[in-house]
Amino acid sequence: MFRFDDRRFAHVFLLASCLVALATTVTARTFEFEYEVTVPAMPEETGDVELFIPLPVDDARQRVLTEDVSGSIPGRVEVEPAYGNRFYHVSARPSTEPLRVRLRVTVDRSISTARAAAEGDDVERFLGENARVKIGHPVLEPMLNEVRAVAGPGASPEKARAIYDWVVDNLEYKKVGSGWGNGDTFWACSERYGNCTDFHAMFTSLARTEGIPARFEIGFPVPEDRKKGKIGGYHCWVEFYLPETGWFPIDASEAFKHPEKRELFYGTHPADRIHFTTGRDLRLGPDHRGPALNYFVYPYVEVGGKPWKGELEKSFRYRDVTPPASS
Repeated sequence: MFRFDDRRFAHVFLLASCLVALATTVTARTFEFEYEVTVPAMPEETGDVELFIPLPVDDARQRVLTEDVSGSIPGRVEVEPAYGNRFYHVSARPSTEPLRVRLRVTVDRSISTARAAAEGDDVERFLGENARVKIGHPVLEPMLNEVRAVAGPGASPEKARAIYDWVVDNLEYKKVGSGWGNGDTFWACSERYGNCTDFHAMFTSLARTEGIPARFEIGFPVPEDRKKGKIGGYHCWVEFYLPETGWFPIDASEAFKHPEKRELFYGTHPADRIHFTTGRDLRLGPDHRGPALNYFVYPYVEVGGKPWKGELEKSFRYRDVTPPASS
């Protein structure tokens, strides 16, 4: 088996792999994204309604060109304190009329590759445990033994690649029964299947246990092969950090679904997504009285100070504004 004996060579090899994959990949695009939610009418006795809707990230990889939020009741933009996630917050009295909110944004989305940490970026915070993402737990030892047999001890680019390969090779992307979709380490370890949250919980647990910071991001897929359409649900991905690589993007669940793009998804997040929020176990300010959110991409509603368990009407759409640019 070929092994990397020189970390500098390993880093160069990883970057070269990314450049090969980028040769046929869309590098930038502009699209409109629409996010609509309807909260049904609430009886007077239920109590006040608090509606929280995530807003997309605005950074070097994803520029928000326009943003318009409208609704049946005015709200306000607020910022979640732990990770700086923006969200729209509506406070309303119970009403016989539904509560409707529509978000429309225009986004310039670029391909994301490895990059240096931003000034003041606290990478160490992404070594900690989350409620459903366990670090250093005995359940991880069998997987870690396999990874260490390939990449040796310690945090290194080789170790990160070995973790990625282990996750892609040993988990299956499927949505069967209940329990998947919570991004839960125990579920991923025992059942060995799930959606993107489960794949990336597994990667994050293994990486952080080995001393590699890993950052969870979530948003929506925005297909490159159609100019417009509806979007059925969310998508999530991860970046890990090492001094040799900087913040390095991976997408293990997409690599499983598209084996021919396995190299692409190690070191690249294509321009086929929109990023809304970062992190797990989120609290949305003083009006958020229920438990911390496992992750935040769909609307969150509290009624009378408690999480509301009813069905929301929600829809997500996109439309390309300009032809995508390819390298």
